[in-house]
Amino acid sequence: MRPGSPSPPEQPAAPGADGWGLASGGGARDAWPRSPLAPSEMITAQSALLEREAQESSTTDEELAGRRAANGSSERGGAASTPDYGEKKLPQALIIGVKKGGTRALLEAIRVHPDVRAVGVEPHFFDRNYEKGLEWYRNVMPKTLDGQITMEKTPSYFVTNEAPKRIHSMAKDIKLIVVVRNPVTRAISDYTQTLSKKPEIPTFEVLAFKNRTLGLIDASWSAIRIGIYALHLENWLQYFPLSQILFVSGERLIVDPAGEMAKVQDFLGLKRVVTEKHFYFNKTKGFPCLKKPEDSSAPRCLGKSKGRTHPRIDPDVIHRLRKFYKPFNMMFYQMTGQDFQWEQEDSDK
Repeated sequence: MRPGSPSPPEQPAAPGADGWGLASGGGARDAWPRSPLAPSEMITAQSALLEREAQESSTTDEELAGRRAANGSSERGGAASTPDYGEKKLPQALIIGVKKGGTRALLEAIRVHPDVRAVGVEPHFFDRNYEKGLEWYRNVMPKTLDGQITMEKTPSYFVTNEAPKRIHSMAKDIKLIVVVRNPVTRAISDYTQTLSKKPEIPTFEVLAFKNRTLGLIDASWSAIRIGIYALHLENWLQYFPLSQILFVSGERLIVDPAGEMAKVQDFLGLKRVVTEKHFYFNKTKGFPCLKKPEDSSAPRCLGKSKGRTHPRIDPDVIHRLRKFYKPFNMMFYQMTGQDFQWEQEDSDK
C-alpha cells in the first residue's frame, strides 16, 4: 500500500449479535470459509477465508473467455472494432461486485459498446495479485485508442477489506459498478455453483445455520456474509463518494437489460449504443442473450455455468433468511438512496 493513503476511521459494530460469530461443528461443514469474528468486529474486519471463497467466482467458461479475449481471438463489439494498436492503460472503471449478482452478464453487454475495452478474465489484482505491481496490472489490460474506456471486473473486490484503499491509491476518481441481487437468492445461487463442483458438500440448510433450533443464521459462512451489502459498502464509502459508485439491479438486468444498460452507459459518460435491439430473451435459460442488431446470426448466450437450476430449499429456511437480511437491506437502501424492493419481491412469492 502506498504511504499517505487515508487511514480508515473506526466503524460501529453491526446491530445485534444473533447469527454472528464462530461456526461450530467440523468435517465437511468446515470446508466452507467462515469468519471467526466477534460481533463488535463485524464491521471493521473481514476474514481472509471469506475473501478466498469470494475470489473463486470465475467459472471455467469465464476463464476460457478471458484467455480468448486476451489473445484477441474472440474480441467482440467494441473490442473487435479496435485494431492491434493503441496503448495499454490502467482501468478508468471497475465492476467490483457482487459474486453471483450478474457481473458477467453486465461485462458482456458493456463490451458490445465500441468505446469500451474490457478484460475477459478476472485479474484479481486488488485482492490476490497486488504484490505484482501496477505495471503487471496495466499489461493485463487490452490496448485502447483515445476516447475508449478500459474496464475489468472482479466481483470479490467488493468484499475484500483492502481493495478500496488500494484502488483509491491508484485512481481516486475511478468509477465503480456494483451489481446487487436479492441476498437470499444470491446465497442460494452461490451454494448452487459450489454444489455443481463439489456434490459432497452439506445441504444449504446445514450450512446456513449455527443453530437450526434457535434459528441462528451463520453469518460467518461466505454465501451468507457476501449478501450483507451494507457491511461491505461501509468500507468503500471511507474512500469513495456515492457519486462514483453505480448500483445495478441484478433482477432488472434480467427483466429490463436495456434499461439497466442505459444507466451504466450514462454513468460511464458513454453514448447509449447498447439498447433493446441488442437483447433477446432466452426462455430456456431464463435470461437475456446478446445479439448483433445488424446480422441474423443466433444470439450469444452466457455459458452453461450460468442459469443453473437451484436446489429446493426448505421454505422455513428462506423465511428465516429473509428476516435476517431485512434490517441490513434497509440499511443498504438508506446508504445508497435506492430501494431495490427485495422485501416486496419476497412477499410476492
